[in-house]
Amino acid sequence: MSNKKENAASITEEQAHQNPVLAMKVEKDSELKNYLVEYVGTKFDKEEVTVNMVAEIMAHEFPEFVYAMAEENFLRGYQHGLNDAVNGFTDDEELHSTETS
Repeated sequence: MSNKKENAASITEEQAHQNPVLAMKVEKDSELKNYLVEYVGTKFDKEEVTVNMVAEIMAHEFPEFVYAMAEENFLRGYQHGLNDAVNGFTDDEELHSTETS
């Protein structure tokens, strides 16, 4: 057995709560994305628009949509957690299904 300690990579709490997807530049590969990028770019006066910028504008100008998405995400996560608690942690997709028969 070795006396050397393994160097575990550690991150700060702030880093753990950052989502790298939010920093991604949005590509204009559909008509809707093109409209959103142009609109958000105009609002922020920026040429390069990130996912986070789109989310901020949507939350400010269309909160009903963001609330609906957040609620659905919460409910699916809650259901998944309940399924895990009842069925244990398995890779069986049938046990984790939120669909009812």
